[in-house]
Amino acid sequence: MGSAPEEVHFGDSAAATAPAVPVRWHRRVLTLAFPIVLANLTQPILGAVDTAVAGHLEGASYLGGVALGGLFFNFVFWGFGFLRMGTTGLVAQAHGAGDHAELRNTVVRALLLAAAIGAAVLLLQVPLIGYALRAIGGSDAVQRHAQIYCHARIWAAPLALGNYVVLGWLLGTQKVRLALLSQVFINSVNIAAVLLYVYVFDWGVAGIGAATATADALGFVLGAALLWRGRPHGLPALNRAALFDAAALKRLVVLNRDIFVRTLCLLSSFGWFAHLGAKQGDATLAANALLLNFQTFMAYGLDGFAHAAEALVGAAIGSRDRHAFAQAIKVTALWSALGALGFSLVYWGAGSWIIEGLTNQAAVRATAETYLPWAALLPVISVWGFLLDGVFIGATRTHELMTSMVVSFGVFVVASWALLALYGNHGLWAAMLIFMAARGITLARFLPRVVQGMAGMAA
Repeated sequence: MGSAPEEVHFGDSAAATAPAVPVRWHRRVLTLAFPIVLANLTQPILGAVDTAVAGHLEGASYLGGVALGGLFFNFVFWGFGFLRMGTTGLVAQAHGAGDHAELRNTVVRALLLAAAIGAAVLLLQVPLIGYALRAIGGSDAVQRHAQIYCHARIWAAPLALGNYVVLGWLLGTQKVRLALLSQVFINSVNIAAVLLYVYVFDWGVAGIGAATATADALGFVLGAALLWRGRPHGLPALNRAALFDAAALKRLVVLNRDIFVRTLCLLSSFGWFAHLGAKQGDATLAANALLLNFQTFMAYGLDGFAHAAEALVGAAIGSRDRHAFAQAIKVTALWSALGALGFSLVYWGAGSWIIEGLTNQAAVRATAETYLPWAALLPVISVWGFLLDGVFIGATRTHELMTSMVVSFGVFVVASWALLALYGNHGLWAAMLIFMAARGITLARFLPRVVQGMAGMAA
């Protein structure tokens, strides 16, 4: 399915020629990362459109409701992000090893798991939504709009989770142009639907949620077609014994458990951030939500290089190529650092203009501009955690990934309690920077373990 530039092969004689390695590896990383960056950047554009639509409804409570509702789905969907991350790591290693049967089994196992989790979410939607929104907080008006948004969006949960598996397969097999096609399609449908449902059908906040559900459903139809078209040919029919192999299932469970705990801690940090912001009033809650859109833009952009690291590190491990492993880390680190610096400069120079485009609420604008410098600092601090996430996912070293996030979350909770009391919302943003720094530092401390695991592999 993928074209030749999308396929990355390790261990060839040209790659072993020292003078050619740097240029060739820069090209490899950019060939993988650039389409992923474009695909990822469509996601925060979508979030910004949702924010802008809600921000131009009457009253800050609409924007706050969509922000809290979006946070709930971050917990539900991103909490099961192991369906994407775990699939990418396992598929990348099978792809590097040339094991097409195991690659197929990995995808089928992940799809079955996505269907089961999605069905459970639908069955438990009322208590899940009610409890989660009450735990986050916010005014009665914000809570009411958040409930409406969530109940409109949740019906596509199984298909949204299935899209994670499809994306993991595309990234793991380095079919990045198809990943771009899939994400652009989903988010384009979402943007068109939100404009239709809100401004033509006048569905309000419910229309914003229903638009996302529509896009998830149509996106999975496209994803299923891509899976069928890209299936390995010449393999025997699915073997139930191999599909449900005890060792493979145990590895899948352990890997997904670790990533789930890691993601739960990450999302809990943003939930805690929103909770503390909500206590300071609707304007501060809405302003913090706007500024987190800056972080989202940056995260999705820089995650392109992290996703490239996932695919390249996983393939290097699958093919037992230590040289490729080292080059993947070095080159993705360089481009990640350059990208982070670029985001920070843009936010410093154009942050006020971006805020004005996201809301017409004067109080929210003024509050957001007060805390804008913190959002501009975040990219150069958080980039290292993003990059090393990709390295550890590609290596399927999920225990270290989980441990790092648990420690960082603990640091964030303590810092936020202390600094919020002393400096208000400035202290809360300072705690967020400390959290992001802790992610990078703790993962860097674990990196030698991954390097040692490659020591016995051929260079």
